[in-house]
Amino acid sequence: MVLAFFKNTVFITLLSLFSCGNSTSTPLNEQTSISNQKTIAEQTSSTTTEINTNIVFNNKPNDTTKRVGRTFIEDKNTIRTGANQFTAYMPLLKGKKVGIVANQTSIVNDSLDYTDERRIVDNHLVDFIMEFDNQVVKVFAPEHGFRGKADAGEIVKDGVDVKTGIPIVSLYGKNKKPTQEQLKDIDIMVFDIQDVGARFYTYISSLHYVMEACAEAGIPVIVLDRPNPNGHYIDGPILEREHASFVGMHPIPVVHGMTIGEYAQMINGEGWLKNSVKCDLTVIKMKQYNREMEYSLPIKPSPNLPNDVAINLYPSLCFFEGTIVSAGRGTETQFQVFGAPSLPSKIYNYQYTPQANEGAKYPKFKGETCNGLDLRQTPKLKLLNLEWLIDAYVANGKKKTFFNNFFVKLAGTNKLQEQIEKGYTAREIRKTWLKGLENYNQMRQQYFLY
Repeated sequence: MVLAFFKNTVFITLLSLFSCGNSTSTPLNEQTSISNQKTIAEQTSSTTTEINTNIVFNNKPNDTTKRVGRTFIEDKNTIRTGANQFTAYMPLLKGKKVGIVANQTSIVNDSLDYTDERRIVDNHLVDFIMEFDNQVVKVFAPEHGFRGKADAGEIVKDGVDVKTGIPIVSLYGKNKKPTQEQLKDIDIMVFDIQDVGARFYTYISSLHYVMEACAEAGIPVIVLDRPNPNGHYIDGPILEREHASFVGMHPIPVVHGMTIGEYAQMINGEGWLKNSVKCDLTVIKMKQYNREMEYSLPIKPSPNLPNDVAINLYPSLCFFEGTIVSAGRGTETQFQVFGAPSLPSKIYNYQYTPQANEGAKYPKFKGETCNGLDLRQTPKLKLLNLEWLIDAYVANGKKKTFFNNFFVKLAGTNKLQEQIEKGYTAREIRKTWLKGLENYNQMRQQYFLY
């Protein structure tokens, strides 16, 4: 009885909100394609992010800010993710067959008070959408799976959600791009996954393929925006097209500095989808967010990023995945330590022994003692740290086999490996990134939402 009353109350509220024109830009016209719609974003407070000792990149939207798709925001003084703004996206799902791209981070939370009788805390988006009598027909799962338990790189199989009986389609199995057959019974797609702001974190690659497939099928996509915990800086070499892969699809730096919603707009606006198709895109903005904010993720985004320290260190330490050095997989301190048996213990005096655990069934150097460094007390990084990588290369006794073929894919270029092998310092390497970072920073500001 209470639930029925609540749903009716919410529905009436939604009608009132949208009849009053609470979207941020132009009135909605549901009969018109909006894939190329451009609006002017509201100005945020002026902030800057230092990328190098000699250069500062502006983090404020410029006067030509455009949005490729619709964007909504409710004007209240609370910080909430796109998923928590149900008044913005629930009306778009009414009467539609809904597909959802989701994992364990797709949570409606913040202890939202909907009525005096009910509070929802950490309710999964799939369950939440279904509570409003919406028809969810299929869930698509990225790397690590719907529940976020699979290892990095592990094939994820299709299945069925035990709780709801909804089919789950893997985007990290036989195909990374949804097929037209898999999309045929879907009217609208919702994408809600927590990213960490690194090019080689594959959720943005899944976003690309979902947008591309939906554009080809004529299916609108709603992206529920979430904070970027590494959104306070951009850094690293720009990916070169000849080195594109699923761990790097676009010409961006290693640390891209965009929220997932902004990134979706950039994919659309820069014509990165196959044959330059445009996705019918709607981004549901967050409230009162800016990219300089400290944000602690309530749920780990993948098995090997267990906390804020690991997430901050990840863009720097992931380079070790393309070397003979371990980045801590198979321990409880993943991406907070690094080491290898071949590193000298006098310099690398922190020791650990990787063992199989959740997210690392077969970790590098399983059962072997690694000499390394414990970085858990490292101050929050505002740039990539190259010294750890360079010093490990120099100290390691196996220079010829230090790098493997995966390193170039992670770096997005073969130049970084060549520079390290030639003895370049971190400062010298960083200078070669400046022009690319300047160009990227100018380009990305067109898609700022905050």
